[in-house]
Amino acid sequence: MKLYGLLLLLPFLSLTGAHDHHDESQPDADTLASLKAKWDYDFSFSGIPTFAHLPYTKCLLAPSVSYDIAIVGAPFDTAVSYRPGARFGPRAIRAASQRQTSFRSFNAQQGINPYLSWAKVLDCGDIPISPFDNALALQQMEAAFTELGAHRSGSGGKPPLLVTLGGDHSIALAALRALKARDGEAVAVLHFDAHLDTWLPAKYPSPWPSDQQAFTHGTMFALAHNESLLLPGTSVHAGLRTRLSGTDFGDYEDDDAQGWYRIEADEIDAPEGVDGVIERILGRLRGKKVYLSVDIDVLDPGLAPGTGTPEPGGWTTRELMRILRRVVGEVDVVGVDVVEVAPAYDGVGEVTALAAAQVVFEVVSGVVKKGVLERKRLQAERAKDEL
Repeated sequence: MKLYGLLLLLPFLSLTGAHDHHDESQPDADTLASLKAKWDYDFSFSGIPTFAHLPYTKCLLAPSVSYDIAIVGAPFDTAVSYRPGARFGPRAIRAASQRQTSFRSFNAQQGINPYLSWAKVLDCGDIPISPFDNALALQQMEAAFTELGAHRSGSGGKPPLLVTLGGDHSIALAALRALKARDGEAVAVLHFDAHLDTWLPAKYPSPWPSDQQAFTHGTMFALAHNESLLLPGTSVHAGLRTRLSGTDFGDYEDDDAQGWYRIEADEIDAPEGVDGVIERILGRLRGKKVYLSVDIDVLDPGLAPGTGTPEPGGWTTRELMRILRRVVGEVDVVGVDVVEVAPAYDGVGEVTALAAAQVVFEVVSGVVKKGVLERKRLQAERAKDEL
């Protein structure tokens, strides 16, 4: 019986040995090149949905990996005051970005393909964030942004740029803390939003006060001001159309005290139009280091319904694109977030997520284009010095 059992096992042992031998063999360079030529591409509708089909690395697990621009997901939404659901934003934005591929992403308006230029652009995956404890979540996000911002740049130039896919807007506080820790200086914020997000925590009345309820997606810039994370007297709101607390302009007075400049959504209808809005923004931010924060509800809910706190009367996607192209090309952007995409409220056409993915594309295009121009300027200066 023992001999009979051994004979039965022999074919399986043979197969196992063959399998092990096959795993150990390595294809030669020609074979690898042939496989790459045949299979190393995706159509817009195929492949695992990283942002724009970019290479994926779990960068928090790979401290030695380098990049110039990192796409980072922050799936957090437990600091909202109205509709939750933005924790699914990073996934929706990545799916909506699949129309972007490296071989077909030349930006005709900006004259560059941001994925085939000097910059190493990676999708660094999502930050694991607690949905149960907001104090812990804030700590996790700050630690993650600090670690990701400390990676080497792929080109050997300035520190890497983190482009964060939210998540609710409160994530900006963690990003600003990490920037201050890395660079040792406060920054200006360019804030596209229907809402102020500079509300004092006491403006959310509650008979059950707690330290943690001060941290919300409507108070994070007030908290950032209190922590001296913002460059005094420089930050800009654009696209506002929010209702205010109480019976007067007290919220605007608080906003003034924090040093913000406001551009209301209706002001885009002035004779100067989009160009006038752009010049007012640049008049405040030229020469400053700028954290760019885009709440998708700056767009009209007819064009971007999938968000947590929709407000009628917003800008069009085209207007926002025009503003971003000019501004990103003329200021020093040191951090970016695109937040408040809540796909549960989006339509079947995923129009909100599509708009958010386009925002990221335009911002990345502008940053890469500016890098090209800066490199040409430095080369010209070196050539002049050598004469």
